[in-house]
Amino acid sequence: MKSTHQVHFGDARDLSGIPDESVQLVCTSPPYPLIQMWDAQFAQLDPVIGDLLESGEAWEAWERMHQQLDCVYRECFRVLQSGCIAVINMGDATRTVAGDFQLFPNHSRVLQGMRQAGFTPLPDILWRKPTNSPNKFMGSGMLPAGAYVTYEHEYILVFRKGSKRSFSTAAQKLNRRESAFFWEERNRWFSDVWQDVSGAGQELIAPEARSRSAAFPVRIPWRLIQMFSVYGDTVLDPFLGTGTTLAAAAGSARNSIGVELVDGLLPGMDSMVRQGAKMGAVWSQKRIEHHVRFLQQRESVEKPVRHFNEGFGLPVMTKQESAMRFYGASTVIQSDPLNWVVKHTAFETQNEQEVSHG
Repeated sequence: MKSTHQVHFGDARDLSGIPDESVQLVCTSPPYPLIQMWDAQFAQLDPVIGDLLESGEAWEAWERMHQQLDCVYRECFRVLQSGCIAVINMGDATRTVAGDFQLFPNHSRVLQGMRQAGFTPLPDILWRKPTNSPNKFMGSGMLPAGAYVTYEHEYILVFRKGSKRSFSTAAQKLNRRESAFFWEERNRWFSDVWQDVSGAGQELIAPEARSRSAAFPVRIPWRLIQMFSVYGDTVLDPFLGTGTTLAAAAGSARNSIGVELVDGLLPGMDSMVRQGAKMGAVWSQKRIEHHVRFLQQRESVEKPVRHFNEGFGLPVMTKQESAMRFYGASTVIQSDPLNWVVKHTAFETQNEQEVSHG
């Protein structure tokens, strides 16, 4: 199996280089309106935004920032295949305006913009971000009523284009079964609160690139790719940043397309794709190990596991898991500065797989 990974440098408000209904998953984390590190980028797209921020008209600037993102959502709707999923990681913003501390609810405005673009909202996920500062606070500390809730979560908003995706041919149905996840993963991943995803995986990002981007941990797009796509699908990230989504797709035997406005982030892309491809085997091995521990726990309380996966040589909870398989990357070839081909082979749990550099 082969997967392809492409980077397009340009404006995500115009995805004319991507054909209609050619993408099976949109997975992205856009710039967050009213977060200061992205003020200049939004002002470049719409100079009025800069004027509004300077004059203290934050709510008007916030709305115009979201209007820029609305253009991207409409393009995503066009290129996404009917029945497929779009996932947006978005955090709300807190900011002091004219001396008053306020919340700018970005996630609610994204819901509005995606709905206007034609998407159907689905149940979302609250990503509870771990913190190393349990005693931090905002506002006047212990004195009512000027203390504020410490904000340590972001939203993973889930949408669908049209009705539920269909898998009609025998080959499509088999591929879907092979792309399955473990029963215990289903219970953990499809919870509406995620507290088990830390910044692990940020080591894939070069330090100089990390300082110029607020990339989400690679385990976020990796998990979403397992949840909402099948092998061979194409994943689009219209706000690619350092290439986190490309890395996650390369490690998941999916194709990917990333669009990024800032071409200065290109030097780290090759490393991201290669490291993501290599990490795919590591993540697969960890999934097997977690499943073995799950089976041991079931056995310790004498709860039966009634089905079997021949490829893994392991019991599984449901018949839907009996055909699932994992892939590791054997070769990564960079055909030009913006394109990569990854060759995937069936994952063998007992053998450590190496990724050669073509």
